[in-house]
Amino acid sequence: MSNQLADALLAARLLAHSRTLGGICLRGGGPARDMVIEALRTLLPPETPFRRLPGHIDDDRLSGGTDIAASLSSGTLVLQRGLLAEVTGGVLIVPMAERLRIDIAGRVAQAMDNDGAFVLILLDDGADGDDRPPPALMERIAFDLSLNAVRPADLAMSLPERTTSGPAAKLDSDALSALAATATALGVASLRPLLQSAAAARAHAALAGRDLAEMADLEAATRLVLAPRATQLPPEEQAPPPPPPEPEPEPPEAEQDRNDNDDDDTPPDIPEDLLIEAARAMIPPDVLDLIAKGRAQRSARGGGQGRRTGSAMRGKPLGARPGMPGGGVRMALVDTLRAAIPWQPLRRRDPAPEGAGPIRFRRDDLRVRRFEERSTTVTLFCVDASGSAAMSRLAEAKGAVELILAQAYVKRAEVALLAFRGAGAELLLPPTRSLTRAKRALSELPGGGGTPLASGIALARQLADAIASRGRTPMLVFLTDGSANIAADGSPGRAQANADALTAARAIAEARIDAVVIDISPRPRPEAARVAEAMRARYLPLPFADAKTLNAAVALATQPERKRA
Repeated sequence: MSNQLADALLAARLLAHSRTLGGICLRGGGPARDMVIEALRTLLPPETPFRRLPGHIDDDRLSGGTDIAASLSSGTLVLQRGLLAEVTGGVLIVPMAERLRIDIAGRVAQAMDNDGAFVLILLDDGADGDDRPPPALMERIAFDLSLNAVRPADLAMSLPERTTSGPAAKLDSDALSALAATATALGVASLRPLLQSAAAARAHAALAGRDLAEMADLEAATRLVLAPRATQLPPEEQAPPPPPPEPEPEPPEAEQDRNDNDDDDTPPDIPEDLLIEAARAMIPPDVLDLIAKGRAQRSARGGGQGRRTGSAMRGKPLGARPGMPGGGVRMALVDTLRAAIPWQPLRRRDPAPEGAGPIRFRRDDLRVRRFEERSTTVTLFCVDASGSAAMSRLAEAKGAVELILAQAYVKRAEVALLAFRGAGAELLLPPTRSLTRAKRALSELPGGGGTPLASGIALARQLADAIASRGRTPMLVFLTDGSANIAADGSPGRAQANADALTAARAIAEARIDAVVIDISPRPRPEAARVAEAMRARYLPLPFADAKTLNAAVALATQPERKRA
């Protein structure tokens, strides 16, 4: 059986024993996660309610409110029980949790804080680099486990049977200190995972029939709760401190008392360094990759995804609000009915106007709904095509363009390419997501000549403005060593050329355009770093980068802490 599946089933057993653990997030897995859910269903009492949370659920269905169908049928206000009330004491399953609206996540989190009303299962279908489930929910569940490595052969096993276990075991202060030190070493800043790991250790000990948590229980809690949340590797083991001075001889009475205490059943202290060292080996491979790329557990949006923008007619629906429909704004019919129905008994006291229907509406009842859609991201490669290394740079850029375009349909990404050399800059590939068109346009690229860096940055700024005017999100990627020798007016001279390049770079910063400067010189040069600083862009020195390395760098660069709105 896969280690991932074994850990997920163990987490299900711990959840069934202690609901204070909150819940579990299952990434990928398909049939494997269905098996974990079925295992949890088997472990819980038969009467435990299981409910699924639809992504399009409205406030009244979630928290309780007007029953539209019953109210229209009876002509009077009929209230309905909300989904959060129905699932009290049970399990709430959230499919496609990475797309859950923030307002719905907030209501679910508030309900979970009411004495742990239910167990939450988040099903994360996001690909690598895409959004994760809302942090408000991830903070309230103990387990964040991946099932991507589970094979079909691993599913041929029986589900765990429901067993009767005693109360949760105890956790002494030394064990809690060891968990706290491990959380600190792994870079887990929040206090919730520490409390959840302590609860997991107690539940694990109770399932094993122990009254006091031991090292094995702490290791299980670290593997299931803390390691998946790691944002850094534990520091390397330092040299041991010098030995303490020799103690003075004890009197015979004190030595006898110490010998008598040695016969106590007090468990030995749990060494923190051993648990921290074990935690290093427990960090999942995908979390290690994120740590290596410097973006572990970020809540930023994934690379290749555009900004969220408001839309009147299409995209993900947002909450309804009072307003007048028209002008491309849709009326939210169900929400309008909900607003009008409670007032019907009062409105029926007045004479009905001619042609009035069974429901009497007022202007204040009208509700409209807006939508949120992601704009397409256009990655614009700006390549320094001057000098003897021009062809290799262009080849690297072409390979990166093809790699990004291969995922264009998944990430709604487009790619464009401009090159600057000689006396100016030119657009070689307009924005496109067609891999065939890109290969045809990039089959033969010119190279050689001077370095008109200012002209290249200025053209990139113009293209970015044009892209943004069409509702898309521009992302500029400069491949250069930053050493300009052609000024903005086409005249040679390094001093004026570098000054013009910095002026053009500042214009990029003032326009708040996301950009990254990749220094592809054999040794990192201060000129490229100065251009990146003036542009307020990320600076990545990548000498001898191939297409795959360049593509990975672009994906990393498009994962900022928060996109500028």
